[in-house]
Amino acid sequence: MSEDPAARADDLRHQLEHHNELYYEKDDPEIGDDEYDALLNELRALEEEHPELETPESPTQKVGGTPLSRFEQVAHPEPMLSLANARSEEDMRAWEKRIANLLKRFDITAAETSYVTEPKIDGLAISLIYEEGKLVRGATRGDGRIGEDVTHNLLTISDIPKEIPDPPPMIEVRGEIYYPRSGFVRMNEERAEAGESTFANPRNAAAGTIRQLDPKIAASRPLAMWCYGIGHREGVEHATHHDEIEWLRERGFAVETEIEHHEGIDSVVAKCKWWEERREGLDYEIDGVVVKVNERALWRELGVIGREPRWAIAWKFPPITATTELKRVVWNVGRVGNLIPFAQLEPVQVGGVTVGQATLHNEEDLARKDVREGDIVVVTRAGDVIPQVIAPLIQRRKGKRLRKAKPPKKCPRCETPTVKPEDSVFTICPNRRGCPGQNFQRIKHFTAVMDIEGFGEKLSYRFLDAGLIRDQADVYDVTEASLMELEGFGEISASNLKTAIDASKAQPFSIVLFALGLPGIGYVTAQALAEHFGTIDDLLAAEVDQVTEVEGVGPITAAQIAEELGEDATQELIARLRERDLRFELDPSERRAQGGPLEGKTFVITGTLPNLSRDQASARIKRAGGKVTGSVSRKTDYVVAGDSPGSKLAKAEELEVDVIDEAGLENLLAA
Repeated sequence: MSEDPAARADDLRHQLEHHNELYYEKDDPEIGDDEYDALLNELRALEEEHPELETPESPTQKVGGTPLSRFEQVAHPEPMLSLANARSEEDMRAWEKRIANLLKRFDITAAETSYVTEPKIDGLAISLIYEEGKLVRGATRGDGRIGEDVTHNLLTISDIPKEIPDPPPMIEVRGEIYYPRSGFVRMNEERAEAGESTFANPRNAAAGTIRQLDPKIAASRPLAMWCYGIGHREGVEHATHHDEIEWLRERGFAVETEIEHHEGIDSVVAKCKWWEERREGLDYEIDGVVVKVNERALWRELGVIGREPRWAIAWKFPPITATTELKRVVWNVGRVGNLIPFAQLEPVQVGGVTVGQATLHNEEDLARKDVREGDIVVVTRAGDVIPQVIAPLIQRRKGKRLRKAKPPKKCPRCETPTVKPEDSVFTICPNRRGCPGQNFQRIKHFTAVMDIEGFGEKLSYRFLDAGLIRDQADVYDVTEASLMELEGFGEISASNLKTAIDASKAQPFSIVLFALGLPGIGYVTAQALAEHFGTIDDLLAAEVDQVTEVEGVGPITAAQIAEELGEDATQELIARLRERDLRFELDPSERRAQGGPLEGKTFVITGTLPNLSRDQASARIKRAGGKVTGSVSRKTDYVVAGDSPGSKLAKAEELEVDVIDEAGLENLLAA
């Protein structure tokens, strides 16, 4: 027998009220947006099917949570509404069709309707009241009608103008307070080191900061604000939403530069997908795109239903963070013997996929964050990046005695006793040549760096297990005939993989050097070594003090590199790879020019340039005498920024490094 609708509706209301309290009032949610929306949608469907169950107090009719009593409660001039959600292109087109049907009643056609898209910042909604141009009050959304007066904290945020030019008598500006990702990571690290509870996500961090009684706390944290519109106004009108955004921009409010006007729904859908592809390159969290009817007059015609305006909708992205239980900490061995911890999790949906394990980076990071087995942890998965545990929710332990994870005393793959070198963040397995785990990781690293399409982790394991390869050089001895003996390989797939293996022989010296997987030689160091010595023979013959002459290589790393290159096994591997025609000499076109227009200048390239690949841009800079590095520092002269530049752009702005685009680079090259 099915559950009584009234009883189910009552149960859903209690659940939603509980989660509203945690999210809006305590800034400590237990569930993600998807789970919350599922509960709300179920209740909404029940109330539509049984209208007698709907009440004014229902969560489907209210926004947010109850304002906290420790703040003065203030009424908003106009209600701050919530938004309906679209989670697919079909949902978005259905919304557009509903709007068209509603507007037909007023003899308004689709041709008279346009739209605006803007990123949906995952922050804390705020209302700012200006009278005669002066900021007189700032309040949280609260329950949509009554908010909390937090003016004392908002006055500490530099993005919020305290006065505006050419003001109307009164205007209410609305926006989102947020934490930049870079600032959020730093703050969580500091809180973990101090033994304080960490925030689950930047939104919680922003909300927790703004709702402090002491404004010094807000002043000490890098909060920011994007403004997304105007609520109540007196003495000023705008025909379109796009016009009011430009009005805000002209008066010094921070508004997103990519807010865009669209004439049709096809363009809207394309822009939503564009934002989803680029969300990971931003220094702030967005959880979707807000789509609004542009014509303000149509807002009145379309009206509001429940707590949601008909004239706007949010295209929601799959969440990239979630909370779940860490069941167990397991240790794996890396290519140079480092024991790397990873978390086995209660499976959870993150970014549209089910995540059952996540990296914990290294044992010092594990200890610093104080992550323990049995913790409720925050997990993130950004794009194709390996899922990682951000932090434990220490406040959820509730007195539980949870065991701290420690590295094993024996290697989990070869059972060799482990050691912890001084000043290392890793315990290591010292069995460098005999550990099968390290050998597997070296081959996996090699095939990935050499960009052998189709030769990934699974094939590396299969080929080792089948005895087809023993090390990196053996990869080039694989034949189509030997591949076709393996299950799953046919003539075409075997030919394609063999072609990809042979094509990788064209990789430059610096890539081959990095692909060897030697301790101390990462991507940037491999480039510097290749550029400095020019050939593998000169590098092999170099003394430690000569290696220290390479930019970015200190004496400890230089000694490590020299020792590793002096090993018989390393030299034998290099010799075998040379026999297979891999490149161990720098091409003349790759050498940095002397006396070029960019001599002495250091560049960092970030984002996607419109006409040049990153390798092409790097090669042109080097041919002009410049140097390209992988990270921004005070020694960087220029950051060349393309589309979706990510955190490197934020670092450049923080250090006041000159930022140029591709056209700016062309101008420097032509000088």
